[in-house]
Amino acid sequence: MNRTLRHLLVAAALVFAQQAAQLHALSHVQRDLAAADRDGKCVPPISHPAEQCIAYHAVDSALPGLAIAVDPSRIALPAVAPVDLPLPFSPRIGFDSRAPPVLS
Repeated sequence: MNRTLRHLLVAAALVFAQQAAQLHALSHVQRDLAAADRDGKCVPPISHPAEQCIAYHAVDSALPGLAIAVDPSRIALPAVAPVDLPLPFSPRIGFDSRAPPVLS
């Protein structure tokens, strides 16, 4: 029972944190709309500190909101057989090292 309650509390905390993050994002959208109406002139500053934005950014995508609406069809690609090609000529050493010539 204790473990189940703990899991339910974590799930509820996640849901409430995501709702708070969405409300926080909405406050930014309202400011962006005010800036668009006034052509960027005399826009009121954001009324919360940057630390709040950073805290909500960590919660932003903890759980996906919606599943994929369209299930794309899966196409099976044809299997390509591996091919070993013979070398057209034998490998050759580009430089044969040797001892220096004997001084006579």
